[in-house]
Amino acid sequence: MSAPESSFAKALFFGVVAEELIYPYPRIADEALGATHELVTRVRRFTEAELDSAAVDREARLGPGTLARMRELGLFGLSVPQKLGGSGLSRMAAARVLSELSAADASLGLVAVAHGSIGLSALLSFGSEAQKQRWVPSLSRGEQLSAFALTEEASGTDAGTTRTSAQRTGDGWLLNGVKPWVTNGENADLFVVFARTSRLDEGQKPRLTPFLVELGPGVTVGPRRETLGLRGAGITQVSFRDVRLPADAALGDVGRGFRVAMEVMADARVALSAWLFGQLRALVGWTVNRVQRRHSFGRAIGEFPVLKNKIAKMLADAYAVESMTFLTAGLVDRGVDDTSLESSLTRVAASEALWRAANEAMQIAGGSGYGTSLPLERRLRDARGGLVVDGTNETLRCFIALSGLRGPGERMGGVERAMVEPVKGFGLLRDFALRKVREAIRRERMEHAHPLLSRETVLFEESTEALRRAAERSLRDHGREIAEMQQTLVRIANVVIDLYALSACIARASAAIEQRGESGARREIDLTTMFASAARGRMHANLGRLEHGDDALRKSIASRAYTDGGYPFDVI
Repeated sequence: MSAPESSFAKALFFGVVAEELIYPYPRIADEALGATHELVTRVRRFTEAELDSAAVDREARLGPGTLARMRELGLFGLSVPQKLGGSGLSRMAAARVLSELSAADASLGLVAVAHGSIGLSALLSFGSEAQKQRWVPSLSRGEQLSAFALTEEASGTDAGTTRTSAQRTGDGWLLNGVKPWVTNGENADLFVVFARTSRLDEGQKPRLTPFLVELGPGVTVGPRRETLGLRGAGITQVSFRDVRLPADAALGDVGRGFRVAMEVMADARVALSAWLFGQLRALVGWTVNRVQRRHSFGRAIGEFPVLKNKIAKMLADAYAVESMTFLTAGLVDRGVDDTSLESSLTRVAASEALWRAANEAMQIAGGSGYGTSLPLERRLRDARGGLVVDGTNETLRCFIALSGLRGPGERMGGVERAMVEPVKGFGLLRDFALRKVREAIRRERMEHAHPLLSRETVLFEESTEALRRAAERSLRDHGREIAEMQQTLVRIANVVIDLYALSACIARASAAIEQRGESGARREIDLTTMFASAARGRMHANLGRLEHGDDALRKSIASRAYTDGGYPFDVI
């Protein structure tokens, strides 16, 4: 498989439809279905019988009994091999279990993700054999819990401004610093702490290193943070003062912490998407039940066309998010090397679909939704955390676009160099010319899509080609300044998000048609058609604004507001 086609999403920037990556749509292996279904059922029974989400929110904590039950169910090491103490589930099966847990309570799901898919995952991916043997079995069984300590007050998304430091001593390291936002910090026994291992005043990109730090002398876990939602996730400040660490406490290579953070978080976004989808699914179920039970003007309010429209949009969003989440999990299970874009754009789509659903559910509930007697205000508060939990959606959109544009940018750069040295670059120029001829006479096809989805497939193919042209034009217009053209990046990312969602819906619906026929797959077909209709309008708008935007005007308006110190007008 060629480099651009090792990632379905990155291939789209080249106008390539790498459909061998997404067809057939992945399924949980037959031999694992029974065990997965049984675990999902046990989780549901536990949450329905023993979990009081209102109390978790009110008391801002998960009780020891809840953590103990999660431990008994094996929820702290879902994807860890059984020989290391885990449940040994595939990513798809683990995502299904996480979505069930999160449907019951967002804090509960986030604690499981923060431990198993971030802290423990970092150790599994980058730890030495000695570190794994020491920590993984107890962490997988939930006998000890982990937390990932990266973000700092002054850095936010910019890990380059990290001030927590680790200095070499004669026999190890001396760690000092403060991590103000540590999810699961209240429950953790082991912290993956990112610290600067280069001098703060060097005036260059810092060298970060993650360290395995046990709860002990010099480690202070502060009180729970007062948060809008996700109050049971144990979010705390953790301080490290003169903490002495052995020489082998570093996780991975010293100074390579950026790579660790990027890879761990890219992988974790599959689990985070499942976490978000679980909440979304619960909201859809609650709302559908509500509109059928509430009556007005002599009939159920769900019979009114306006509310049917809202319900249909929530279902189409949920179907797209679920399709993206489990497609991405399936890519990981298949051993696809690079799913960083797919996981990131799925996380963005899932968080925004959840936020829309929470808002619509409250609107449908009317004045009752604004009170605390219904679970909606808690669901809304919890949903807000999904937009920032691992970085803001704006940052992720820029990452998505820049990562996707890198390949076409390098190819175009190679062509420019070949034009300067035409003899040396003759082969590259010939390949470039041939590719341009092929692009002019045909577009990439999605050949495995079912014919019943031909309209949606043509939309996907045409929009993929439009993305390729937009990517080349943006690189040509902005060159090395592309990273500063953030509105351009956001629009490109929006198109890619819709394309990946549409491809996931088409692949899943095609599989359903093949398995059950047209009538048996009618719901999947209808939801794919509805999502495609909405995506068509969004993609057309985003692509159009790339050519006819008003970015300069918007920047000017904002700059004047900064000078004015706010809104400049008053009627008196």
